[in-house]
Amino acid sequence: MRLKKFLIFLLILSVVISSSVFAGSARRKGTSGAQELTIPVGAVGTALNGSFTAAIRGAEAIFWNPAGVADIPMTGEAMVSRMNYIADIYVNYLAVFSKFGRIGALGAFLKTIDFGEIPITTTDSPDGTGEYYTPRYFTFGVTYSRVMTDRIRAGVNVKMISEQVMRVGATGFAIDAGVQYATSPNGLKIGVSIKNLGMDMKFDGPDLEQYVTPPGTEPGTGQEPWRVPLAKFELPTQMEMGIAYTPLRNDMLKLTVGGSFVNDNFYYDQYRAGFEIEMMKMFFLRGSTVFAQNPENDEFMNLNDEFIFGPAFGAGMRIGLGGNSNIFVDYAFRKTKYFTGNQWLSIRVTF
Repeated sequence: MRLKKFLIFLLILSVVISSSVFAGSARRKGTSGAQELTIPVGAVGTALNGSFTAAIRGAEAIFWNPAGVADIPMTGEAMVSRMNYIADIYVNYLAVFSKFGRIGALGAFLKTIDFGEIPITTTDSPDGTGEYYTPRYFTFGVTYSRVMTDRIRAGVNVKMISEQVMRVGATGFAIDAGVQYATSPNGLKIGVSIKNLGMDMKFDGPDLEQYVTPPGTEPGTGQEPWRVPLAKFELPTQMEMGIAYTPLRNDMLKLTVGGSFVNDNFYYDQYRAGFEIEMMKMFFLRGSTVFAQNPENDEFMNLNDEFIFGPAFGAGMRIGLGGNSNIFVDYAFRKTKYFTGNQWLSIRVTF
C-alpha cells in the first residue's frame, strides 16, 4: 500500500516539475500541429470547461483525465458524442471501456473530424474544377485506468494521430497520463494530468512532388521531379492541475465545484472554474467559465481576438434501465467570439 502511494506521489511530483519545461508562451502560439487533439469531446466535461480534471470520471474522463475512467461503481460504460464546431466542421467521438476486477479498466476511443466535401480549385479554375476532396483526420487510442486505493486513481492513454489531405498525410503517436487523489471519500479531490506527449510529426506524400526545370540550366532542358521539403511539427502538449469539492450532498441534491489550471506549451495558460448540480440523482445542471493568461504581460482574457472561447453551460438526464444499467443524455453549449457557439450532444450507457 505504501509503495503504491509512493509511486503515485512520484508521478504527481514529476508532472508538476515538468510544468517548468512546458511553460506557455505567446511567441509559440500557432506553431504546433495536430490541433484537433485539443478540441474537447463529451458534453459533461465541456459544459464544465475542463474544470473537473480532479473529479471527472467514466468514459468522459478518457479525454480530460484518464485516471477517472475506472472510478464508477458499474462494470463499464460506452459513450458517443457529436459536436458542432465551427465553419460546418463536426467532431465525432466514440469511447467504450470495461472493468476487469483488480486488473483495472481497459478501453478504446476514436475521434474523427468531419470537414465535409471541399471543392478542388486551381489557378486555371479558381471557382472549382467540379471535383471535391475530404480531409481525413482521426485519433485512435487505448486506455488503461486503475483504482489504486480508496483514495488514488491513475490512468494512461496511448493514441495514434492520423491526418490525411488528398495524397499528403502525417502519422504520430502520443500518450496522456493522469492521477486523481481524494483526501477522503467525500473530501477534497486533486487531479493532475499531462496530455499529448509524443514525438514530432511530419507530412509526406506523392502530392508534394512537382516537375520543374532545374534552375540555371539551358533553355529546353527537360523537367525533373522535385519534392517539396516540409518541416516537422510538435504536438500541443498540455499539463493540467485541478481541485474539486462537494460542499453539499444529500438524497435530493448534490453540489460539486471545481477549478483547474492548464499550462500549454504553445498557447496561453488557462484558468477554469465550474460547478455541477445533481438533483434527485436524475437531473444535472452545469456551468463554467474560463480565462486565458498571457505569460508575457499577465493579462487575463476571454472572448476576444486572442482567446475566442468563453463561458459554457449544460444539462443532463439519467434514465434508469434496471440494475446498474443507465442511459445518460447530456447537452453542452460554449460561447465563442466568432461563428456560432459550440454545441455538444452526448449519450452514455453504463452497464
